[in-house]
Amino acid sequence: MALSAEEQRLLDQMEAALAAEDPKLANTLRGTSHRWQRRRAVLAGFGFVVGVCCLIGGMQVHPALSVFGFLVMLASSVLGVTAWQHSGLAGESAASGGRAGGASEFMGRMEDRWRHGQDDGGA
Repeated sequence: MALSAEEQRLLDQMEAALAAEDPKLANTLRGTSHRWQRRRAVLAGFGFVVGVCCLIGGMQVHPALSVFGFLVMLASSVLGVTAWQHSGLAGESAASGGRAGGASEFMGRMEDRWRHGQDDGGA
């Protein structure tokens, strides 16, 4: 079903307001690929395993290797969590459990307003 001219104008205004308020969210909603973020998450997992090996191996070889392994694990964890959040995988898991953040709450409010407007206009 096509949008009326008024609905299209309102949608354009909402998109412009969203792009002005949060450009990163607007780019995410436009459907940019998250392949690189997923690849970073996998690489971070690999780095974490390497860090664990260095940590354990450092107990036998030299304590400095254990410290290096811990730092690699820490950096991999931070990289993995940020990549996971930006890849959309976290959003998919949050969507199954409920609304998890500001973007979901914003969309929920907008859906409620849309339904409220439809109920008032249709009756």
